[in-house]
Amino acid sequence: MRVPGTKLWAGEPVDSGELVREFLIADVFTDTPLEGNQLGIFLDGRGLSDEMMLKATREMNFAETVFFLPPAGQDADAHVRIFTPGRELPFAGHPTLGSAWVLGAILGKQTVTLRTGMGLVRVELSREQDAITFGWMEQPVPTWGPYDRTAELLGALGTAGKPGGLPVESYRNGPLTAYVEISTEEALDALDPDMRKLAGIPVNASCFTRTRNGCTTRMFAPALGVPEDPATGSAAGPLAVHLARHGRIEFGEQIEIRQGSCINRPSVLYARADGTQHAVERVLVGGKAVVVARGEYRLR
Repeated sequence: MRVPGTKLWAGEPVDSGELVREFLIADVFTDTPLEGNQLGIFLDGRGLSDEMMLKATREMNFAETVFFLPPAGQDADAHVRIFTPGRELPFAGHPTLGSAWVLGAILGKQTVTLRTGMGLVRVELSREQDAITFGWMEQPVPTWGPYDRTAELLGALGTAGKPGGLPVESYRNGPLTAYVEISTEEALDALDPDMRKLAGIPVNASCFTRTRNGCTTRMFAPALGVPEDPATGSAAGPLAVHLARHGRIEFGEQIEIRQGSCINRPSVLYARADGTQHAVERVLVGGKAVVVARGEYRLR
């Protein structure tokens, strides 16, 4: 399905008794409809209160929904606000890639810059003829450190992690994510977290195991209203940093991350961390997307 030929913010939205907004649905980190991570996209968020954006996100009932707003200056193509069913996020990966994919199609641009709660995020889009085929986003470089509630987290996940595996550490690039290494793909598939306990721990839990080409992961974020996420772009970049910092991969080495199969939404992400042990210079996360639906929402 093609992105509609929409001219963004062409005049003020008309709200004569009803509040109607055009929306798209994209599946991100896949090129196959009905796989990957679903994303709701409201093309014009003007006139919507924070409460209305959150209510619309809960109605869409995806891990995240985004709202496009005009940028305040010339340094961005759009201001993008990102909501989960629980709250607004300053940054998230699959909403950023999905937003750039749609904006690139609408604006006919190969480089899209988004204003997020974590500042400007640049996305480079590859094309074949008129079709966008891939996108690389440059993520905020995360901060990191030991996670101080590791025992509680492992108890909620129902795992001791991998014996002799990497330490459980947390990374923040907007969301706070703790990384837990699991011994095998079979053990990863078998995880059955206590979601009630996990919802009481204010961190996203990324459980990963190494594969020949990279990693398989599962992401649990019930504190944000997302029990298990099909594809987590904001966690993919820090995972590359985590592996490079601990010598599991080289800085500058690209990894493939597979996620979502356990919930029937298979997804493929790519990540790379550039720099050295002393300074991470750049974090890139890439993948594909496909628009699968469009319509209008009556919000009042």
